[in-house]
Amino acid sequence: MIDISTENIKKEYENLKKEIQKHDKLYYVESKPIIDDRKYDEMFNRLLEIEKKHPEIKAPDSPSNRVGGLKNEGFEKVNHSIPMLSLDNTYSEEEIIEFDKRIKKNIKSDYNYSGELKIDGVSISLIYESGVLKRAITRGNGITGEDITQNVKTIRTIPLKISKDIDIEVRGEIFMPNKEFERINEERENSGKDVFANPRNSTAGTLKLLDTKEVAKRRLDNFIYYLINPEKYGIKTQTEALDFLKEIGFKINKHNKMLRDVDEVINYWKYWNKNRKELEYDTDGIVLKINDFEIQKKLGTTVRSPRWAIAFKFEAEQKETKIKEIKLQVGSSGIITPVAILEPVNLEGSTVQRASLHNFDYIDQRDIRDKDYVLIQKAGGIIPQILEPIKEKRTGEEIKIHPPSKCPICDSETGKLDEEEVAIRCLNPLCPAKLKRTLEKFASNSGMNIEGLGPKLIERLFDSGLIEDLGDIYKLDKQKILSLGEGIGEKTANNLIKQIEQSKNRPLENIIYAIGVPGVGKKIAKDLSNKFKNIDNLLKAAKEELTNIDGIGKELAESIKSFFEEEMTKRVLEKMKKYGVQFSKKEVSFKNNVLQDKIISQTGSLKSMTRKDFSDYVEKRGGEFSSNVTKNTDILVIGENPGSKLQKAEKYGIKILEEDDFFTQFK
Repeated sequence: MIDISTENIKKEYENLKKEIQKHDKLYYVESKPIIDDRKYDEMFNRLLEIEKKHPEIKAPDSPSNRVGGLKNEGFEKVNHSIPMLSLDNTYSEEEIIEFDKRIKKNIKSDYNYSGELKIDGVSISLIYESGVLKRAITRGNGITGEDITQNVKTIRTIPLKISKDIDIEVRGEIFMPNKEFERINEERENSGKDVFANPRNSTAGTLKLLDTKEVAKRRLDNFIYYLINPEKYGIKTQTEALDFLKEIGFKINKHNKMLRDVDEVINYWKYWNKNRKELEYDTDGIVLKINDFEIQKKLGTTVRSPRWAIAFKFEAEQKETKIKEIKLQVGSSGIITPVAILEPVNLEGSTVQRASLHNFDYIDQRDIRDKDYVLIQKAGGIIPQILEPIKEKRTGEEIKIHPPSKCPICDSETGKLDEEEVAIRCLNPLCPAKLKRTLEKFASNSGMNIEGLGPKLIERLFDSGLIEDLGDIYKLDKQKILSLGEGIGEKTANNLIKQIEQSKNRPLENIIYAIGVPGVGKKIAKDLSNKFKNIDNLLKAAKEELTNIDGIGKELAESIKSFFEEEMTKRVLEKMKKYGVQFSKKEVSFKNNVLQDKIISQTGSLKSMTRKDFSDYVEKRGGEFSSNVTKNTDILVIGENPGSKLQKAEKYGIKILEEDDFFTQFK
């Protein structure tokens, strides 16, 4: 007997889903909304209510997938069905004319071009089965990309279900609109985070986030521009393909245009070179494609790029301005960067008042001087760049710029890590300018793994005078943390003190990495830990002992020696030792090597320890911890809210254990 109430719910759900999808397309793809936000919200909330009460009827193309909520545990590597090739670039009309001549030479029949704006974003391949989005893969190296399906589902202009129940693969570009880029950067700046350099970087960073809720908060957009195997659908040209893709629900750029000859191509380029700033997104050129797919096949591809397409890049606008002064900035690694403060000038729609001079070799090669008139442009349309001085405007007041022998912040010695290095650095490990970033590295997962001690809290601790060097972290107590005031309660203070206490027993390799030895990454830190066993041995190590380690040359050995010979380094280490930080390698006994030769993976949150601690637990018992599940995995341990690894483990027949069972069996 059919449950009428359940059938009615299913019917209501399907109607709601279709109605919301219709309005999503009208609003996000066509920019033609026909209902107000309140009515839309009522429908959406009712859909969420039904899914909550009846999770079994939730559809894979549900609009609720746009909200996010899933936590990715990493991104699986996936091979593309057909390689995602790069395009050859040109910046000149002459080269476009030459490109057209090569086409004419090889193709005797008539042809035309599809002209499309080149969007400055991240390439994506979308795979649909029976009309439903199943997979979204990044370009990667062109052969293999990463599966970012859950993140892509949050992008409202990408349909979760198209209007035809067909199997189809399309390619396009995901981008961040300029207004959204400005909004996010303003938020990041206000919260003390680094701002993104440009919308493309912001897009790439967003698509790499593991939390889909965070991805959903950043309003990414897309244009689709390519159909795989168009002959399956009886389509013969690129312009037909774009019309077909628009018809079945994809967002297509309205500025695409069929161009009959090379003159129309150049005019199309000239128009958008002049008017591109009117667009709501970044474009750095046009893409020119032979329109006919049969001709495309005849022309073929090289290993790297198609012979039937080319990118015609836009010119960078150049302006003249004057250097008011040169400021020296000290970065987190101690690199001293000269920055030109400029007389304000409007360049490509924004006011430019400063430009990096990169390093002192760059200045010397171009003979750039303080008070020079200079020619500037925006590299890639984004970053102000000084091209050259205008020497004929020199008056004699210009001042040559020399590399500093002393740090502009702490007055310590400057130098290079090795002879080949271009950068000049402050060699003081405790220079205030780089201490905040050093503290962030110190507290990171790969360092002392102090959860809760992030950039914003470090900023407050530093600005309040509670921290002046790394060792001061271990002088903090509950009252000092509470004294920071707003936003810091008992729970936060207690948790931070607990984390700091636990960090005193981190492995020696973590400590070596965390204290910021110049040129020492995680691998070298581990090798130093294995060789010297404790910090005292490392402090006494001869240069010859250091160079015996693979990856450490004479210059790096000298840098390590100099770091540990600094009086300030010694004082910090003594302070850490005084407050209980353990500086010896913890030797592991493998008498009860219960996990010998076993590969262990984890999904979900463990209630008893962090992922890093679990990895250490496995390795101390002779096993290997892997962040991915493969056919070679021996055991998958599941915690709360397990992710996609669970399905993989079931598929491969891998042994699955709950947290308590695992720790009972493998003590």
